[in-house]
Order: sequence, then C-alpha cells, then structure tokens
Amino acid sequence: MDDVFDITLTVNGRRVSRRVPVRQHLTDFLREELGLTSCHVGCEHGVCGACTVRVDGAATRGCLTLAVQADGAVVETLEGLSESGEIVDLQAAFVDRNALQCGYCTPGMLITAAEMLDAKQPMSRADIRTFLSGNYCRCTGYQAIVDAVETTLTARLAEQEPSA
Repeated sequence: MDDVFDITLTVNGRRVSRRVPVRQHLTDFLREELGLTSCHVGCEHGVCGACTVRVDGAATRGCLTLAVQADGAVVETLEGLSESGEIVDLQAAFVDRNALQCGYCTPGMLITAAEMLDAKQPMSRADIRTFLSGNYCRCTGYQAIVDAVETTLTARLAEQEPSA
C-alpha cells in the first residue's frame, strides 16, 4: 500500500491536483499545501468547529476529513466565501456587532452561519444558538455572534419579501 495518493479537487473555484500523504487531514492540506490559513486546527476531534470548511456545499470538519476523501470534491474556505462576496453582509455584521475578538473561531463561525443563512428561513435566537452550537468561542460569550447572525438573517429575509 502506498503512503501517498494523487487527488484533484476544486478549492475556492480553482482546480488543484496534488500528491498527498494518505493520512493528511484536509485542514493541513489547505493550510500547508495551498496556504489557505483561515481553516484552523483547534481540538483535532471535530468538536470546536475551528476547522470548518464547505465540502460540496455542506459545512464539514476539516480535521475529521482526510484530504484523499476530498478527491473530486468542491471545497470552499473562508477565503473563497469572502472573495465571492457571498458573506460580505455577514462579515460586516460581525464587525459592527463586535462578534470577533481573537478571531480564531471566526472562520468556522462564518461558514456555519452562512450555511444557516442559505436556508432562508426565519429562526429564533435560540435556533441560531443551536445551529452554531458546534462552534466554540472562548472570547465573545456568543451574544455578539448571535446578534450579528440575527441581524444578517433579518436583513436577508426582508430583502426576500415582495414590495408592497
């Protein structure tokens, strides 16, 4: 059995081919091979959410996913979501509401919140907290994060409403 495997995937809209160690985690691949540092390594057990990326449209723990498992997949990091403009309003709300402090959890929080916002469904503050509950933050106490997500959700839902 070989120690390496050839993979090809699309990362932030760019096709990438590399030879990777079979045990390399997706997070390490993104950081070390591609220089995409928004994906953080936190607990390495899939609990903290710092390693969250989007794989084929779904928020995924990069520390629990091997790079070889992403062969053929579409992977999006915070860099990609930022460049596309998809979450510009959410990022602005995080700044306006002071929902980031050290910033370590922020990429995972933003990717998880983006997934929630994509559903375009009204949610209570409790629902938002539950949706984000797999992402740990040691700095903010979550209040400001929930405020930012709620603000963005309210604005997006208002944009959907037909004009009177």
